[in-house]
Amino acid sequence: MFHDRLKEAGRAIQAQFDAVLGDMGDLPVIHAMAHATLGGKRLRGFMVLESARLHGIDPDRAIWPACGIEALHAYSLVHDDLPCMDDDDLRRGAPTVHVKWDEATAVLAGDALQTLAFELVTAPQVGSGEVRADLALSLARASGAQGMVMGQALDIAAETATTPLTLSEITALQRGKTGALIEWAAAAGARMAEADLVPLQAYARALGLAFQIADDVLDVTSDAATLGKATGKDADAGKATFVSLLGLDEAIRRADALVTEACDALSVYQGKADILRDAARFVVTRKT
Repeated sequence: MFHDRLKEAGRAIQAQFDAVLGDMGDLPVIHAMAHATLGGKRLRGFMVLESARLHGIDPDRAIWPACGIEALHAYSLVHDDLPCMDDDDLRRGAPTVHVKWDEATAVLAGDALQTLAFELVTAPQVGSGEVRADLALSLARASGAQGMVMGQALDIAAETATTPLTLSEITALQRGKTGALIEWAAAAGARMAEADLVPLQAYARALGLAFQIADDVLDVTSDAATLGKATGKDADAGKATFVSLLGLDEAIRRADALVTEACDALSVYQGKADILRDAARFVVTRKT
């Protein structure tokens, strides 16, 4: 059921991107934006749609912020792949934007995807002005210097630090870099319904950390052909990861414990949240 729902969300999000970007004209930067939003797990957009479903929000409303978070995530990947950042040639099994086009186009495509994200979450179809304002403000905080960008900045600083990060430092880094957008996505449905955010936020905090630990595990146990991106770069650079600090077996156990914590946070929803529980389990069993 979960995998069917995830695929269904992916198709809906892609159709929405096709419609939105299809109206923007025939320019290299638009094609680069479309390239950047293709593929991937769509887990963040899926969480928006599922948390909306949990609160009785119509999918025709929820698809807008679902695409919004995917646009913002895509922007972060385009910029993260640039030579001045991680300098990656491969993303989701395809050439990165700066490789397929050039660096200037990649920068502009990322900029445009970021602004598109806010255009989508504030679309009139989403709901009242108060709801749209709350979604935009919370997304700005989750994606900026208090969230994802902060995590990215800490990650870059770690590359030239004289000592590797401690476990608490890398946990704080990842709560921003990876966790902040996952938390926003999981709570988006509750925001749209003007309902209590706490259960979904607690779920997402545990899930976001489990997601990053699983990423670190895959980085040492998988390969580029399977993942669709380069592997082993952190280890080669001597950067601390959850695996390097905890060891592989303990990292896997920690991720499993966090999934249990995430699932327990949904107890208020009883069986209505089973799909989100399955999503948490997927995070630590996925192969890509």
